[in-house]
Amino acid sequence: MTAIDAVVGSRGRSRFLVEAAQRELRRLAQSKALDRAAGAWKREDHPELGKGAATWVRNLRSEGEWRVGEVARKRR
Repeated sequence: MTAIDAVVGSRGRSRFLVEAAQRELRRLAQSKALDRAAGAWKREDHPELGKGAATWVRNLRSEGEWRVGEVARKRR
């Protein structure tokens, strides 16, 4: 009995191996895409993120809340 058989049983071996191969192929494709994209993002092209992504998101959200408040005030 193999380790695979111990986990999925001998009748589940083929399905297990196909699914494992598919996961590995997806992982390899993602890795290749990341390698190709390396260096595409330049810090100077995104000054809004200079203080970090979390700060940018926080500011963006507060700006949205401010705009909602402005619209509500105009409707009164």
